[in-house]
Amino acid sequence: MKNIKHPVIAVTGSSGAGTTTVKTAFANVLRREGIKAIVIEGDSFHRYNRVEMKKLMAEARARGKYFSHFGKEANLLNELADLFKTYGETGTGMRRYYLHNEEEAAKYGQRPGEFTPWEEIKEESDILFYEGLHGGVEEVAPYVDLMIGVVPVINLEWIQKINRDRVRRGYSTEEVVEVIKHRLDDYIDVITPQFSRTHINFQRIPTVDTSCPFISRDVPTEDESLVVIRIKKEIILKYNIDLTFLKDMIEGSFISRRNTIVVPGPKMRLAMEILVTPIVESLVGKSLEARGYNNNVAAKMNAHV
Repeated sequence: MKNIKHPVIAVTGSSGAGTTTVKTAFANVLRREGIKAIVIEGDSFHRYNRVEMKKLMAEARARGKYFSHFGKEANLLNELADLFKTYGETGTGMRRYYLHNEEEAAKYGQRPGEFTPWEEIKEESDILFYEGLHGGVEEVAPYVDLMIGVVPVINLEWIQKINRDRVRRGYSTEEVVEVIKHRLDDYIDVITPQFSRTHINFQRIPTVDTSCPFISRDVPTEDESLVVIRIKKEIILKYNIDLTFLKDMIEGSFISRRNTIVVPGPKMRLAMEILVTPIVESLVGKSLEARGYNNNVAAKMNAHV
C-alpha cells in the first residue's frame, strides 16, 4: 500500500470503453460502506479547453499529423501525478473541473468546454477516486494504490464510441471514425500500455458478430457478452481473493486461468462490487487506523453514512 493515510484508486479506460459502469459500481460500494471520496474526472486534466483543442487538431490534420486527447502532450499528466502524490501524503491537492455542457457551465458563469479555476481540496475524505483516460500511465502509476482497467475488445469499444457520439453528441458515423483513425497511434502508445500495469482488468467480449464495427447499428447488449476479469497475482495474495468463491456466487461464471474469471455480461457490476468491496474496506481501514482512529474504524466509516 503506497498511501497508507490517504489511498488513491484509479479507473482507466479509453473513450467509450465503459468506465462509467465501473464508476457506478464503486459509487455503490462507497455509499454502502460509508466511505467519503474525492472524485476526480480525467477530463479536468486535459491541457486545452474545447475551442483550443479543436484548433490544434485541425492544425495537426493540415500538416498530415495527428493530435488527440489520448496523447500525453494534450494532458497535464505531471499535475495529475502531483495531485495523486500530494493527496496520498496529506489528503489535499489541487483540482479543477471540466464543464461538459450548458448546465454545468451555468453554475460557474462560464461556457461549456472550459475549465474552472484551480482550487485546493480542503474537505476531509477517506480516498481519492479517479476515472479517466490516464490513471495508469507511467507518470501516475507509482502513486496509485488500486488501479483498474476497463478494456472491451477493440471492435466493441469502437461500436460503443460510435453509438455514444452519434446519439449523445450529434456526430455522424464518418466523423467518429475519423477521430478513431486520428488517435490510433496514441491509443497504441499511451492507452494500451496502461493495462499491463493495472491490478484488475475488466474486458467485455461480445458473443455476437462485431467483425465490422463501422456498420453496426446496435451496441451488443449485456446479455450478448461475457466479461473477462484478470486479477494480478500480487492482489490475489495481498487481499486473499478466492476466485472459487466468486465463481460460486455468480451463476454462469467460470475460471479460465488461475488469476482470471469469466462472468456473464449482466453480472459485471455485481462481480465488480463483490471483488472490490473487501479491497476498498482494507485500504480505508488501514487509512483510518493510520490517521488515529485505531479500533474505532467501523464507527468512523459508519459516521459518513
